[in-house]
Amino acid sequence: MEQIEQMAKEIERKFLVDQDLLPKNIIGEEYIQAYIAINDQGIVRIRIKGSIALLTIKTSEKGMTRNEFEYEVPLEDAKSLVELFNDKIIYKTRYKITIDKKLWEVDEFHKENKGLWLAEIELESENELFSLPEWIKKEVTGDQKYFNAYLSENPFKFWNNE
Repeated sequence: MEQIEQMAKEIERKFLVDQDLLPKNIIGEEYIQAYIAINDQGIVRIRIKGSIALLTIKTSEKGMTRNEFEYEVPLEDAKSLVELFNDKIIYKTRYKITIDKKLWEVDEFHKENKGLWLAEIELESENELFSLPEWIKKEVTGDQKYFNAYLSENPFKFWNNE
């Protein structure tokens, strides 16, 4: 297996989405993410998307920038890890929408997190300017409860007032 990405800096902003305003006929890809470790220093997760499996390590940082390491792993190994860590799994469909040459990744969550829709945009710098699509409701970049790792332990269906 070859390494996908090493010591990349991830700069992303995250938003709540009004799914009724999304473009029609967008096609998504199913994702399964199992969290192997979640602590104050960061997370370790396994992600399966189609026939591709990735092991990802992200550090915890203040703000919207953090270190990210990502490696492709054998699919069968990933499936075994998902089975081992089956109490901290996220199921979602990811839609990719390009607006003004910027890629938006829109996630529709399923099962325990059904009803939650989030969009992320990766940036070149923390103060990069970009256009907000009409389907953006509210920015939640720094709000930990919208992190996938948090959702794996505190599913959306148990939240109050959302």
